[in-house]
Amino acid sequence: MAGDNSGGHPELHWLPDPAVLAPLALMVGIYVWRFRASRREAGPRGASTVQAAAFAACMVAMLAALASPIDGLGDDYLFSAHMVQHVLLGDIAPLLLLLSLSRVMMRPATRRLHSLERRLGVIANPLTGLVLWLCVMYLWHVPALYDAAVENPLVHLLEHASFFGAGLALWWALVQPVPMRRRLTGMQPLAYIAAAKAGLAALGLLLAWSADAIYPYYERTPRIWGLSPVEDQNIGGVIMMVEQSFTLVLVMVFLFMRMLARSEADERRRERLEDEAARRPA
Repeated sequence: MAGDNSGGHPELHWLPDPAVLAPLALMVGIYVWRFRASRREAGPRGASTVQAAAFAACMVAMLAALASPIDGLGDDYLFSAHMVQHVLLGDIAPLLLLLSLSRVMMRPATRRLHSLERRLGVIANPLTGLVLWLCVMYLWHVPALYDAAVENPLVHLLEHASFFGAGLALWWALVQPVPMRRRLTGMQPLAYIAAAKAGLAALGLLLAWSADAIYPYYERTPRIWGLSPVEDQNIGGVIMMVEQSFTLVLVMVFLFMRMLARSEADERRRERLEDEAARRPA
């Protein structure tokens, strides 16, 4: 924890920790290898520039969460900075990573993933990802666990890993870079993401309107920028609510546009089949 900071200004620093940078560098190496191979195999269909941009954005999000001053602010000063870290790791970075993948890029893992799906049976269900994500998010915001994570580096690592894994489980059902047997159809994707975002926004609402400090750790940290522990906690709740709402709107617009595009494609296919049937001799 940072020492006394009577001036009200935090000690900001970057964290060039090899334990953080090495796994990210490995991810970059694997992605570049598969991107280039997929590009040679299938051209833009196998790996597009949009997917490369999504992966770059994912790396920026993870570096911001783990190596930028956000990490130190969350550990030493502000609950709200820690909340930004959680949003990046548990929601934004997993979504960007899955959007950066294509079926061609995932071919080496496709058979293993299908085998895992068969072994998991009924557990391999979109609802499982939704429940897992909400449970992980709520569990780590229990005060005792939350304080343990910022005080113990190993618990903190476990927290970050579980956020990222739960985020992948949540978004997999919508993105599915490898098509699975159990899929969301019709209006189910809209209901799925609405349930996820509304479910976590409820926690944000509680934090935003709480009149008491819930986390003892942040009552002991040096106060900066004139924020009391309760004000800091309220800001953290607002950050959670705004991010969930913003993501919900973007994803619902995307899903709605995708549904319209599929409907139009189905209509054109139907008209083409009717035209072909009309031209056939009786």
